[in-house]
Amino acid sequence: MATDIVAELADSLAKAGVEDGELSYKGQGRKLDDAQSVEDMVKEIQDFEGLQALRLEGNTLGVVAAQAIAKALETKSDFKRCYWSDMFTGRLRSEIPPALNSLGDALMLAGARLTVLDLSDNAFGPDGVKGIEKLLKSSACYTLQELRLNNCGMGIGGGKILAASLMQCHQKSTADGAPLSLKVFVAGRNRLENDGATALAQAFQIMGSLEEVHMPQNGINHPGVTALASAMQHNLALRILNLNDNTFTERGAIAMAKALKHLRSIQVINFGDCLVRPEGAKAIAETVSEGLPVLKELNLSYGEITADAALAVVQALKNKDQLEKLDLNGNCFGEDGCKALKDTMAEMNMSEHPCAGESVDEDEDDNDEEDEEDEEEDVDEEEVEEEEEEEDDEEEENGSISPGCIFLFFISLPQLSTPTSAPRPPDVSSFLSFPSPDKLLKLGAARALLIQQQVDVADPTKTAEAFLKIASVYKDENSIVKNAVLDTIDGLLNKAFTTPSFQGYCFISSLLVLLGLIKSEDKVKPVLVVSGHLHALEHVVRQDYFPKESVAVLRAFMSRPKHVLENKRKKEKDLQHNQCVCF
Repeated sequence: MATDIVAELADSLAKAGVEDGELSYKGQGRKLDDAQSVEDMVKEIQDFEGLQALRLEGNTLGVVAAQAIAKALETKSDFKRCYWSDMFTGRLRSEIPPALNSLGDALMLAGARLTVLDLSDNAFGPDGVKGIEKLLKSSACYTLQELRLNNCGMGIGGGKILAASLMQCHQKSTADGAPLSLKVFVAGRNRLENDGATALAQAFQIMGSLEEVHMPQNGINHPGVTALASAMQHNLALRILNLNDNTFTERGAIAMAKALKHLRSIQVINFGDCLVRPEGAKAIAETVSEGLPVLKELNLSYGEITADAALAVVQALKNKDQLEKLDLNGNCFGEDGCKALKDTMAEMNMSEHPCAGESVDEDEDDNDEEDEEDEEEDVDEEEVEEEEEEEDDEEEENGSISPGCIFLFFISLPQLSTPTSAPRPPDVSSFLSFPSPDKLLKLGAARALLIQQQVDVADPTKTAEAFLKIASVYKDENSIVKNAVLDTIDGLLNKAFTTPSFQGYCFISSLLVLLGLIKSEDKVKPVLVVSGHLHALEHVVRQDYFPKESVAVLRAFMSRPKHVLENKRKKEKDLQHNQCVCF
């Protein structure tokens, strides 16, 4: 009897799978290089009637194999969903665009109408975006509802190409009578920065259909945040907004708070690690108190929020019946502030669960002190000048932030259990945005590989920038930091110089421009030269991976006028003694 039930259930599930029209090779780890390696896969695709979805995640796809699969897809007019994340591991960057072009051409030829396009975790850079540009502009994407490009290394250039493609798709689909109505957009860890985010904001504003936006860890500062805030006002159905680990500062946070007033459907707001600061948190609190009736989660962790701002946030949540989670982890409230928060939450019948409440000795770790200094310098020079006086006034009014007493909270309604705070993953984006020795060490033993995965080594300028950022935290007197810096640099440059498409002479030119030794037509602002840059250069020129002809070029510019660099360092230190190395 039991056997019959199991058999019936298996048949039912099998039928459901067929009706769903999905063919999956997910996580099989296949190395698909040529037509022979995908022969069985091609036959299964050809024989699958009504194919709607193809899962290729967790395999590695070469150009010829992609062309063979594409040929099989040319007749699949019912096709809707591409689950193609993590399918180019170990491939050359130059292989990815033609592979994507082949697959996209096949879908257009088939007359497919896509609803899901997932290419996450494919480090294809701007060229990869060019590989799907034609597809995104075509009628195959008029019906697109989910676009997932998480951790693809698109960069500013890729972000602009993507934005232009989406806007053209919307224009053409509108003329066709069915405007593109994208609902889910995911593009975390892509180094979009302000220009890329601003370009995408224009596309978001035009579409006005988004329900979920996930753009964490993109190096976006207040100009890009403000542009996104303006765009979000036009997406009234927005339910989830995740901009974790970008740098709002007060200006960006206030702009975003104003935008949230228009979003009555918002359920999840994740502004964790965004440096919203007290005034930004208060502005968000005001918006929460005035509206957001269905809010379920609010994350303002690691935002340099003071106790009075945190109190304003807690009080704003008083009548939020659907609230499930408030995350205030990593903010410094002081002992009195923590007590005030506890008392307020008790009065409001909110249960609080301190994940940790610990006094941290200010002298305990020099690296922590340096990290705090770097965090204070996260904003640009203009912001520092505008905000220093305001911060000083706040400290005078509220008393200085307590001697390192940091309380971490997860707050939930009484009927809900509270999860423990998950450990924060190594954050390469944060290190590359605002380098410090502590951040580099926190990346762990795999730091060299993590940074290699984040940096587009095919781009000599990006590689030069990354090299100088890593070198800037070099400490000759600290062997741990010193070794970490040199190992990471060796890993980065070894990969770069062994990449066939890498142009070594462009790397040297970019390096000399950034060091201020030659001028650029693009008016690139040189970095603040520190001793770490010189120690790192001295190290790399002795390595086997570094071309000997490049050594000669560097020697010509650096060994001859040694005093020039020394004078440059002294002058820039006088002008920027309170700033970190910024790019």
